[in-house]
Amino acid sequence: MSAKSFNTVIVATVLTFFLQIQLSVQAPLNGSKWSYIGPDGEKAWPKKYPFCGGVFQSPIDFHKDILQYDSNLLPLEFIGYNVPSTDQFTLTNNGHSVKMYLSPTMYIRNLPFEYTASQLHLHWGNRNKSEGSEHTIGGKHFAAELHIVHYNSEKYPDITAAMDKADGLAVLAILLEIGPFNPTYEKIFRHFRNVKYKDQMAQVPGFNIQELLPDRLDEYYRYEGSLTTPPCYPSVLWTVFRHPVKISQEQLRALETAMYCTESDDPEPLEMVDNFRHVQKFDERLVFISFHEGVVVSVVIACIVGVVIILAVAFWLFKRKSCKKGEDNTRVIYKPGRDKEEEDTSEV
Repeated sequence: MSAKSFNTVIVATVLTFFLQIQLSVQAPLNGSKWSYIGPDGEKAWPKKYPFCGGVFQSPIDFHKDILQYDSNLLPLEFIGYNVPSTDQFTLTNNGHSVKMYLSPTMYIRNLPFEYTASQLHLHWGNRNKSEGSEHTIGGKHFAAELHIVHYNSEKYPDITAAMDKADGLAVLAILLEIGPFNPTYEKIFRHFRNVKYKDQMAQVPGFNIQELLPDRLDEYYRYEGSLTTPPCYPSVLWTVFRHPVKISQEQLRALETAMYCTESDDPEPLEMVDNFRHVQKFDERLVFISFHEGVVVSVVIACIVGVVIILAVAFWLFKRKSCKKGEDNTRVIYKPGRDKEEEDTSEV
């Protein structure tokens, strides 16, 4: 381990120690109203929710200086994610996002604890600038982001008890980008018209939630962070999948224009857009990755360079041999041949 990595681990350990102490006391909630913009927007969150101005906050930007490969990171194991269509999920508009409550028979393994699913929700931008993801990669925003929230069911009875504990939550994050129509996401999106306004609810038939995830489940970013909405408890073990999932432009537009933050009878309806928190300071933490960053590109480039070098050397050797052969030919002295008859006479 390099000196830089060692120092980073030490700082992270100290921060974790103080975090455990901090989380042992319930955060005082001095207010319950918040939004993404305006007087109750992000800048005002720490005034009402102290943790929002604290340590280990999310989301973050994944850039090469903070990434470290960890060979111990395993693909997650999903149990009970294939929910039969006879079961129903409840979809609701909570005024900040669209949320779907999940079955308590769903859970994940290959984390420090077993985590039971609680709900999923989305973050997105607006029709003029479709950059609504919370996490970014190398500064790049994606069109939207899906979060699947789980709680530590080995230690806590429910998500309410777990959400303010340092080891309480595990969230899966799926980055969404524009591509072909996605039939699995449409199983949720088609119900948005029924939850257009705050507090409205709808029923969604069960389906395989794992189909919302990318194909490559073995490549992801892992770090300790927080809820991205108030009260911003630093209690989340994040797994952000490296490969995005594609949804169509029409599906994204439906997401960006389908809902309102206000109730149906509000005289001044407010569109639900840009419901994502901006990237937070990273505080000397490390992000552990289950893949070798840039290895494939490096191997390809190395192979190409190797082939070019071999061809260049072979061409140089060929040219050198040709030139040497030409030089040897210039030293040959040609003599006119004697007639056969002369040769025979001389030999008698």
